[in-house]
Amino acid sequence: MNDSRTSLFCDLELAARIERAESQFMAECTHAVGSRTGGGNSFAIPVAGGVACFAETDSPYNKVAGLGFDGVPTDAELDGVERAYAACGAPVQVELSNLADPEILDVLNSRGYRLVSFENVLGRALAGGVEPAVPLGMEVRRTRAEEFEDWLDAVVRATLHPDTQGVPWYEDFPRHILENAERDGAAAGVVHYSALRDGVVLGGGGLRVADGIAQMAGAGTAPEHRRQGVQTALTSVRLADAAAAGCDIAVVTTQPGSKSQENVQRQGFGVLYTRAVLAKQP
Repeated sequence: MNDSRTSLFCDLELAARIERAESQFMAECTHAVGSRTGGGNSFAIPVAGGVACFAETDSPYNKVAGLGFDGVPTDAELDGVERAYAACGAPVQVELSNLADPEILDVLNSRGYRLVSFENVLGRALAGGVEPAVPLGMEVRRTRAEEFEDWLDAVVRATLHPDTQGVPWYEDFPRHILENAERDGAAAGVVHYSALRDGVVLGGGGLRVADGIAQMAGAGTAPEHRRQGVQTALTSVRLADAAAAGCDIAVVTTQPGSKSQENVQRQGFGVLYTRAVLAKQP
């Protein structure tokens, strides 16, 4: 339950800190893709305190993140970013916090960007530690090397068969791209966690620690194991580990009104801000 021990007020300083961690994560994932593919046409271009990333065709890492807290991008900077995406045949997708400099929205609108979706960033304080809550008969722990393929199958199937509650994700990704993204996230520092019962992987999640921030880097439950407390258990164990590692806050991104948002709010998370997703075709 949310209370004064876990709730956060998000000022501009905290939002900038979270967005900086997010942009760094996108850049590191993109570099991981480049290492896996031998470079290809991937890029991570710094822009006005954020980063414009292209990892590979159809990748969820293809986005501009972190804008709005270190100046307004110039027309020349945006021209360069748009040319880079156009060379890859990809649209430019900007995820812009509602706490960012409002002038950026005017600039993007004037350049033909259109609003296509929203996502919520939620957070909770970790002061005082967190007590894991795992149902009887279930085990949650870091994923072992020999379990990784089962972990990957459960998480990817969860993404391909999302709950229908709330606003749907703006994008759909092919299975092989989702698998690549999870492997590349691991190369960028994401630690995987599995929920198991009788040796069967029910679901999984990721955790990345950066600048005292615990980024809950995705989670999913295999469709046949939903409504059994899997996500609650995965979240509580990752929060406990993050608190023990010295993190002072945890953050997670969800679709507005989704089951994922409902689940994390039950564990003390509150909405910090919303990102508008804006896109421009090449």
